[in-house]
Amino acid sequence: MSEQTTTTATDELTIPGSAAFNEIVPGVGKDILSYAESDADNKTLIESMVAEIDINDSKSIIYFGSKAQDELTTISDKMLEGVKNKDMGSAGGDLNEMVSTLRGFDVDALDPNKKPGFFAKLLGKTKPVAKFLQKYEDVRKQIDTITDKLDTHKTTLLTDITMLDRLYEANLEYFHNLDLYISAGDEKLKLLDEEVIPAKALAAENSEAIIEAQELRDLRASRDDLERRVHDLRLTRQVAMQSLPGIRLVQDNDKGLVNKINSTIVNTIPLWRQQLATAVAIYRSSDAAATLRGATDLTNDLLEANAENLKLANAETRKELERGVFDIESVKNANNTLIATINESLQIADEGKKMRADAVVQLQECESELRKTLSSAASRASKVEHNPT
Repeated sequence: MSEQTTTTATDELTIPGSAAFNEIVPGVGKDILSYAESDADNKTLIESMVAEIDINDSKSIIYFGSKAQDELTTISDKMLEGVKNKDMGSAGGDLNEMVSTLRGFDVDALDPNKKPGFFAKLLGKTKPVAKFLQKYEDVRKQIDTITDKLDTHKTTLLTDITMLDRLYEANLEYFHNLDLYISAGDEKLKLLDEEVIPAKALAAENSEAIIEAQELRDLRASRDDLERRVHDLRLTRQVAMQSLPGIRLVQDNDKGLVNKINSTIVNTIPLWRQQLATAVAIYRSSDAAATLRGATDLTNDLLEANAENLKLANAETRKELERGVFDIESVKNANNTLIATINESLQIADEGKKMRADAVVQLQECESELRKTLSSAASRASKVEHNPT
């Protein structure tokens, strides 16, 4: 039951108009504003886009709205390049390395109740505090190196977050441009269906010239080409719409990892050093037995609490690093959309093939009628020549 609920909530992220989608991508609706519903500025833009369409020029139709699509392609390439160049695994590896290093430091070496081994007595090993401080220096150098790496990762992630903000704004702008192109295409189709084509059909019906009928057929074919082009723009708009929450989700993941890195550098490492300093101080005051026992108990509690904090921080970090549900769902949604697009393209192609076949039959009928008419005209002319009045 919970799994089904989770899946539904995830799917809502890519459903325009849903609460989850609107929370991540405010101001983007699932419906396209028509020319009549647009404000004065957008109407002016739509009118200029309508003017770009020359129904008698095939290139004008083919390249209608291509500028917005090209911009979307540029954005997608930038996002892909950013993902390829981002080594998120190394940041997680450095965090794991730091946790392992801190966990591997043996604080028990300062335990005054721990008796030295036989070889330690025989060879006269250095005092525990000296060995402890020497090991601390070695570990501290490792921690400083890892900290520098984490700072580099954090800088890279912050740069990516800024870049994703710019990509989001650009993608949103191109999304609205696609809305305007689609509205302009719909307005042009409306004009063709309601005024241009009916007028041409009437002219062809009242004319005996074949060229008029051919021009009517060409006009209708260009109108269908424009309709298919507008449909392609709608598909592009859907892809752009799905990119918007995707950008925000990737950005949120980056922000989460930056927070984890900050938490490790600002909280975990200072606490670790503080506890080590406390352990050294407690060792050096070992002549006060009662105080030493109480302080040792406190130190042990702090160490356990620190270990628990490290465990929680590590678990949260791993959760953030292993989060990939949204990206997988985005891929699935994109794949389903692609499959639907292919099936729809095949369906449209079949319909186009059928329409062309029907057109061939109609053209043959027209040709047959034309031959009959010409034959009839020739026959009447022959009768007039043999039977002059």
